Amino acid sequence: ILLLIVAVSAGLWGFKSFQKEDPYKDKLLTELLTFVLEKAHYQPAKIDDAFSKQVYKKYMDNLDPSRRYFLQADIDEFKKYELAIDDMINERDLSFFELTYNRLMLRMKEAQDVYKQVLEEPIDFNIDEQVSTDFEKMAYASNVSELKERWRKQLKLSILSSVYDAEKLENDSKEKDPKYTVKTFAELEKTSREKSLKSLNEYFEFVMDLERKDWFAMYLNAMVETFDPHSSYMSPDDKEKYDASISGSIEGIGARLQKKNDYTEISELIPGGPAWKSKEVEQGDLIMKVGQGKEDAIDIVGMRLDDVVKKIKGKKGTEVRLTVKKLDGTIKVISLIRDTVEFEESYAKSTIIEKDGKKFGFIYLPKFYINFENKDARDAFKDVAKEIENLKSQNVDGIAMDLRDNGGGSLQTVVDMVGLFIEEGPIVQVKSSNKRKEVLSDRDKKVQWDGPLVVMVNTFSASASEIFAAAIQDYNRGVIIGSKHTFGKGTVQNMIDLNGFLRNSQYGDLGALKATIQKFYRINGGSTQIEGVRSDIVVPDRYTYIDTGERDMDNALTWDKIDPASYKVLKNNFKDAIERSKKRVAANKQFKLIDENAKWIFERKDKNVYDLQMAKFKLVEKNVEEQIKKYKEISKYDNHLNFVTLPSEKALFAKDTTLVERVDAWHKQLKSDVYVEEAIQVLQDISPKKRLVKQ
Repeated sequence: ILLLIVAVSAGLWGFKSFQKEDPYKDKLLTELLTFVLEKAHYQPAKIDDAFSKQVYKKYMDNLDPSRRYFLQADIDEFKKYELAIDDMINERDLSFFELTYNRLMLRMKEAQDVYKQVLEEPIDFNIDEQVSTDFEKMAYASNVSELKERWRKQLKLSILSSVYDAEKLENDSKEKDPKYTVKTFAELEKTSREKSLKSLNEYFEFVMDLERKDWFAMYLNAMVETFDPHSSYMSPDDKEKYDASISGSIEGIGARLQKKNDYTEISELIPGGPAWKSKEVEQGDLIMKVGQGKEDAIDIVGMRLDDVVKKIKGKKGTEVRLTVKKLDGTIKVISLIRDTVEFEESYAKSTIIEKDGKKFGFIYLPKFYINFENKDARDAFKDVAKEIENLKSQNVDGIAMDLRDNGGGSLQTVVDMVGLFIEEGPIVQVKSSNKRKEVLSDRDKKVQWDGPLVVMVNTFSASASEIFAAAIQDYNRGVIIGSKHTFGKGTVQNMIDLNGFLRNSQYGDLGALKATIQKFYRINGGSTQIEGVRSDIVVPDRYTYIDTGERDMDNALTWDKIDPASYKVLKNNFKDAIERSKKRVAANKQFKLIDENAKWIFERKDKNVYDLQMAKFKLVEKNVEEQIKKYKEISKYDNHLNFVTLPSEKALFAKDTTLVERVDAWHKQLKSDVYVEEAIQVLQDISPKKRLVKQ
């Protein structure tokens, strides 16, 4: 990476003179991004007419995905740039962006008048008509009248659904209380229109609050994502959010905010954060002013939400003063000292599962998190190692690692984590754009857990999760149970700070480029790209018959294979346990119901035409509800497992009163999970008949 940065930087010194001749930051960003991508990307796209055509389509789809802003005349005007974007990049020409941005702002203002007109009058649900939601195949409106008609039908569908649901609630209320006065259809229709108007007003308030730079970032990403779906441009704000998501923590007051008209509302308090600890800040408080330390407070009413967040966040140990309006109307000034706020839902957690007199450990890992700037901060490797020790102290007979929906994270973290379960050896192979291969290995002979291991995955287990599952499978260290295959993301991204390539930039923070610079391979030589990891035991889920994941993405890199690494396969024999599991899964009524539901979802996935006549709409919805009612039984399942909180976690209950509720809610969720039941049964099948119990 260092050599890459030096090489690219050397080629970018020419940008210094470019700054003097052209003052526009956007032009600089456009050329800088494409230059760095051409030098750094694993498989750089050729910037030609074909590239230009893809960028054009992606950008237009992102600007107006539901085809309810632009007219066909606008598209005809834009179309002349379809094969010119590659040339415009070289010529530092942003006229296409300027044209589309200005036109979109105009069309959005017009759209506000349109939906307000549509929602002024009561809607007639007796007219026999239909609406299509297949926007990708939909032509653009040829004139304003046609566009208004499109808005009318889309809004009618939304309100029709709302009225239908409201009627059911009214009938339920009447059944529970015969004295209840049921609202009339006209009242329900009027309320639904008012709610729809309020919702659209709030949406447009948010959208119109976006700045030009936000829309330009969308244009840049249409170019960057044409290289591959995992490369992206990140504005300074987006980079900050990404860092917080990968580390699982931020420095601030620990409150989630949302816009409420011109005000900023406290929508949620994060347990353990300064706002939560203060006992003064409450959900529903409206923030009127923000002050830094002893400085005068600034009125933030009407300010963009992102700008409010910037003023409230800050370095650990610094003071921020919030002037808030309480629900009772009183005004209060609250002083808070910012601190590191950790998002507990982002971190590893474990529990004990009891079955047939045996104890099994269950570790849930939502992502492979790490804080690159603070080595002393929490990371997934250290946390999982700690959870294993906690489980070992309770003499568990086996461990299930739950990586379902885990989208990945740090490459080095997953390499270290596999090392917790094997003695030593290669974990993953990585190939860079120069085709040089590197083998990342665990060199620590210590094994944290050498007992029975099951790894749970699904279609949305991606990247680092796939490296973990693949290594465990290739070493024959444990059994993989889950969807027929994982996501199929076999590429490595690196965050490249764009500011590091320019001397004395007069434009401030330029943001960062997340670029695909490597491809990783299993130690058996196969790539997980597109293919993913195939489970040893396949269990049905709601996506069984739908191809999701990398294979469904535009511009995804292809699958290939390289020479295997040198490693020794363990002599574990899981064959009997796998066969027994397959028979159980095939005979299990819950799995049969899940599979039936998956087939039903597959059959309905392409439904995009809806009746707008109330009688016909009701008929279809009642049929759908009958099916949904049947499949609701899936969530009511009881696996009859016993979940026991670890002593180490119980010790924290006194400090965090909300932790008890969160743990109970998690255990309740796991208790209805048939996949957990089967994972524990597999552990039981592969665990030793006898085990040593520590005295």
